[in-house]
Amino acid sequence: MTISVLVVCLGNICRSPMGEAVLRNEALKRGITNIHVDSAGTAAAHIGEDPDERSTIVIVQKNVPISHSARQVRASDFMSFDYILAADGSNLRALERHAGRREGSKAVVRLWGSYLPDNKPIQDPYYGGLDGFKEVYEQCVKLSNAFLDEVAGKNS
Repeated sequence: MTISVLVVCLGNICRSPMGEAVLRNEALKRGITNIHVDSAGTAAAHIGEDPDERSTIVIVQKNVPISHSARQVRASDFMSFDYILAADGSNLRALERHAGRREGSKAVVRLWGSYLPDNKPIQDPYYGGLDGFKEVYEQCVKLSNAFLDEVAGKNS
């Protein structure tokens, strides 16, 4: 059975495409191949754009493949994904509002940070420098492994 995961932030150019790439990479490093990972934004501001250059710089420095075009969360995502992981509380609330209106929603919608004891959101690095993107990368690695620890056991 394939596990399907959607990582969500606001614009889908910083945190979520990085999270998508990192989660996919961490799964592959563990030999988990039955996973489908995508990302999206709750806002429509950047549809069709590549990830923020700073996200790409950090990901490439870590030898993690990334290829993404920004998109907005769709109603069908709640029926087609097993897990929808929000970067922060604001995006979680937006997703929960959407999920509540979707009859037949199968997705587990959670704050991605809830897979670690500190329950920390992923702060938006957009208005800062490269160091903020490096911090997001490190957080995505930790969250990816915590998520896989919990979910991979359920689906093996």
